[in-house]
Amino acid sequence: MTLRDLVNHPTVTIIDVREPWEFAAGHAENAVNIPLATLKNNLLLVKDFTKPILLTCESGNRSAQIHNLLMAKGLEGVYDGGGWRDLRNMKF
Repeated sequence: MTLRDLVNHPTVTIIDVREPWEFAAGHAENAVNIPLATLKNNLLLVKDFTKPILLTCESGNRSAQIHNLLMAKGLEGVYDGGGWRDLRNMKF
């Protein structure tokens, strides 16, 4: 499945791991804001969302960090979407 397919998947959950003030300045359509520190401290939050889950941030650094952590914990159906602007441009 391509990144474009994931962004447009009917049940995708997009989680933006930036700080709330960054999220308020702009974000991908239908994204949920859960800052990186919050996710790191409570990985169970991710289990409550529908799959697939697409992680995003400003540049892709923070989303890659949490993606690697979630993969190490054995979570499936979680993908690193990189920067939110790129995802926004892929939405049909």
